[in-house]
Amino acid sequence: MPTRHTPTERQKRLGAELRKLRVAAEVSTDYAAGLLGMDRTRISNMESGTRTINPDRVRTLASNYACSDPPYIEALVAMADGRERGWWEQYRGTLPQGLLDIAELEWHAKRLLTFQTVHFPALLQTEDYARAVCNAGIPPMSRLEIELRVNYRMERQRVVDEEMSRPYIGYVHEAALRMQFGGRKVTQAQLNHLCAVSEREHITVRIIPVDCEGFPGAGHALIYAEGVVSQLDTVELDSAHGPEFTHAEARLAKYRAHLHWADGVALPPGKSRDFIHTIARQL
Repeated sequence: MPTRHTPTERQKRLGAELRKLRVAAEVSTDYAAGLLGMDRTRISNMESGTRTINPDRVRTLASNYACSDPPYIEALVAMADGRERGWWEQYRGTLPQGLLDIAELEWHAKRLLTFQTVHFPALLQTEDYARAVCNAGIPPMSRLEIELRVNYRMERQRVVDEEMSRPYIGYVHEAALRMQFGGRKVTQAQLNHLCAVSEREHITVRIIPVDCEGFPGAGHALIYAEGVVSQLDTVELDSAHGPEFTHAEARLAKYRAHLHWADGVALPPGKSRDFIHTIARQL
């Protein structure tokens, strides 16, 4: 089992889940190491994501940790199966690891919910709009890096295209609709595109008007990725220093409450489309 220097978020998550199971079962690392016939330090490395673990060993550990949740175990086994190479791997070494982790998170999610206050949702952006957003970065990026990020963002959209049909709900604040990244024509085209894709059966876009009373939190853009089982839900937050991932239950509950608030104040899908069309006509 080779050692990884930079494990992905998905690999770290598998290790964290195995550790959670072990601690809940009140099993020592020495005992776990004995089950697999290896040194205890390798168990610690597995639980940190820096050492690979094959599906059979995941089953062995889960069984001896007295886990009685077959769907959860199968989800962990699937996480350990590294035979499939994701499309995002072509960008490894040219884009930051965190961006690749976002793509992998979206790819394996059962359903995606996003919240945006400044930008249109990345999964629903046009190429020109995405390029304008990248051009607005500080410090400025090179033309090559901008084009890499735009291409990467367009490929991310495969999770909500007609073939993949990943259920998606996007909550977008009115302020994002009025920010003119790329100028009037680019923004107008983006608004019309948002309306068009929101007509798809598996995509829901809901607008939060500025006249709603109050606003919780700091306004971070977020992705709530529902796992194939609820124990594997994950939140990704945008920050100035790159994406931040969390799966602590208290924080998941916080962001579920945040999305519940958005659901309560956002316009219904049909009225949201009408609202977007109105803003597009005003440009």
